[in-house]
Amino acid sequence: MGMSAFYGETDERESFATIQRALELGIDFLDTAQIYGPLTNEELVGRAIKGRRDEYVIATKFQRDLDNTVPGDMSTLGGIDGSAENVRKTIDGSLQRLGVDHIDLYYQHRVDPQVEIEETVGAMAELVEAGKVRHLGLSEAAPETIRRAHAVHPITALQTEYSVFAREPEAEILPTCRELGIGFVSYSPLGRGFLSGRFTSPEELAKDDFRRTQPRFQGENLEANRRIVAKLREIAGEKDITPAQLALAWVLAQGDDIVPIPGTKRRTYLEENAAAAEVELTDEDLARIDAELPEVSGERYEEVGMAQVNV
Repeated sequence: MGMSAFYGETDERESFATIQRALELGIDFLDTAQIYGPLTNEELVGRAIKGRRDEYVIATKFQRDLDNTVPGDMSTLGGIDGSAENVRKTIDGSLQRLGVDHIDLYYQHRVDPQVEIEETVGAMAELVEAGKVRHLGLSEAAPETIRRAHAVHPITALQTEYSVFAREPEAEILPTCRELGIGFVSYSPLGRGFLSGRFTSPEELAKDDFRRTQPRFQGENLEANRRIVAKLREIAGEKDITPAQLALAWVLAQGDDIVPIPGTKRRTYLEENAAAAEVELTDEDLARIDAELPEVSGERYEEVGMAQVNV
């Protein structure tokens, strides 16, 4: 996502190098979406994997009506549209932009509350039958929605924000996925970069960086959440690793069915993140993190964003 939108400046050459370096490090799962850019991130990924498509597992997501969308212009996106018609017509654009004949994992990016999930997933299942998609996923879906979708066609993965900074899925969503045998993909496992300590105030971010508007990075919430980072830094220092590596190791330690997808635009951070796979946390380490990390303060998104999660 950050290679094309939302997180300030972009650098296509470094993005290509990062995607290719990921494969050298054994990371072959790339997660994109139609609205990243919009549309331009799928194109970037397509160019980066050209000639090596079979070496990658490609995930992308549909969500909006794209009829009048101009690449790179978020203001031209249509509304959330989970209709069967939209499912059928948006897939071909993703295939073309990615330069592939099939997508390995196809998500509904946000559930459309105006359309029965059975209609949406039924149309997605048609894409599997047509060979355009291999596996189906949902993102930010509520437990009952997951159950209803899974009854129509097996759901392979559920993607939701999850980290030591965002543990809401532990209450109902993770148990539901485990009951049904659905993999869990953790996005923003570094708390949108905050847990890494790479920024401590939204003023340090680019003016067009969307994190500037997020509740957890504002006022009293920001002050409270800095204490989480301070504790992570303390524990990480004792283990001679970075706070980012500790945060990722924590997610990895929550279960073999959980795959974190830390977004990065640069090889330096990619390599740091990848090294987290070698970090082993003991039961005592995990218990200490649970006991000593303060509670997160503030919602994940502003009001509009929160209305689109756990739907």
